Amino acid sequence: MPTAKINKIVLAYSGGLDTSVILRWIKDYYGCEVVTYCADVGQADETAGLEAKALATGASKLYLEDLRAEFADEFVFPMMRANAIYEGYYLLGTSIARPVIARKQVEIARREGADAVAHGATGKGNDQVRFELAFARLAPDLKIVAPWRMADWPFKGRADMIAYAAAKKIPVPVTAEKPYSMDRNLVHISYEGGVLEDPWREPYNDMFRLTVAPEQAPDQAEYIEVEYTAGDPVAINGEWLSPARLIERANEIGGRHGVGRADLVENRLIGIKSRGVYETPGGTLLVNALKALESITLDRDSSHEKERISTRYAELVYFGQWFSPLKEAFDAFVDSLMENVSGTVTLKLYKGGCAVVSRTSPYSLYSEELASFNMRGYDAADSAGFIRLFGLPLRGCKRIGPIDVKKVAP
Repeated sequence: MPTAKINKIVLAYSGGLDTSVILRWIKDYYGCEVVTYCADVGQADETAGLEAKALATGASKLYLEDLRAEFADEFVFPMMRANAIYEGYYLLGTSIARPVIARKQVEIARREGADAVAHGATGKGNDQVRFELAFARLAPDLKIVAPWRMADWPFKGRADMIAYAAAKKIPVPVTAEKPYSMDRNLVHISYEGGVLEDPWREPYNDMFRLTVAPEQAPDQAEYIEVEYTAGDPVAINGEWLSPARLIERANEIGGRHGVGRADLVENRLIGIKSRGVYETPGGTLLVNALKALESITLDRDSSHEKERISTRYAELVYFGQWFSPLKEAFDAFVDSLMENVSGTVTLKLYKGGCAVVSRTSPYSLYSEELASFNMRGYDAADSAGFIRLFGLPLRGCKRIGPIDVKKVAP
């Protein structure tokens, strides 16, 4: 039996088996009104008939919210400005979608006068943390219903849920279970579970949706130009695009050249190692281009410090701490550095590869004269004093005795 009285719940709802069963079960369990909410973050799911399905399952209403524009502008672009990549490979496509979904869910809960929000994340994954940390920061007074963690939740797997759906006449499509799970949005597609749980097993060739296999990509390389203003991409090949449309266009271009696949075993927040396979063609293009532009517009110390915080920023996104004070402080730091990160980068795409071949900026700190091997404008004698001062700490080591070169020789 419920341990707390709940009057109205807003449920994050997709219309699939899990959330359809959850909708009916929590309505019966709590004996309360359930409002459903589906966020469009570019997952390309068929939403036709979703409202009728939700109402037939027991919802009082459905909110279908198109969040693609704010997702790209307020979440994806700030993350990309920070060069956030988790554990060297993961461009955080799934992680970054959770805070925008949670924020809108809280807005709807307030509008509806609900006293609880619910999600269908399991008790072993990262998403439960991401949703609930967002709720904690944005609406700490709301109760959180997480059925997969509840002692009274009666289902152990898909078969149990299908039987329940049939008994309750819940309108869900009963299809053959995929040998893996898939999560898609504007930024990427992720695949995990099932056959992919064996890290020795290569993914199916027909699994990928956004990218062609590199060996099947065109035999002719393609050059593209990406233009940036203050750290944000604004145009591809001279065509100015909205943030959401620009990401879509970058995905189209990178995908046809097999760019942006990643297969890694990552460390989940709760301590479990998990294999994930990702397609992020557009993100790969945009991250590489931004780094190239930063190389000529940021000074050394700023560049190195940004690289250090990028790792921590990625952890904050992955761990669900998007609304944390630390992330907000990092945003302020990154935005201050991005003021002069404007210009154009040329990328060469070929059979899975994405190479930077040129970059230019009106704010470039690069001097061809200083970088060349001729000595005009540079007094080589200055180097001697610099090297002597820079090496003082090493000279000071003589007080502890000379190094035995035989011990350190390879």
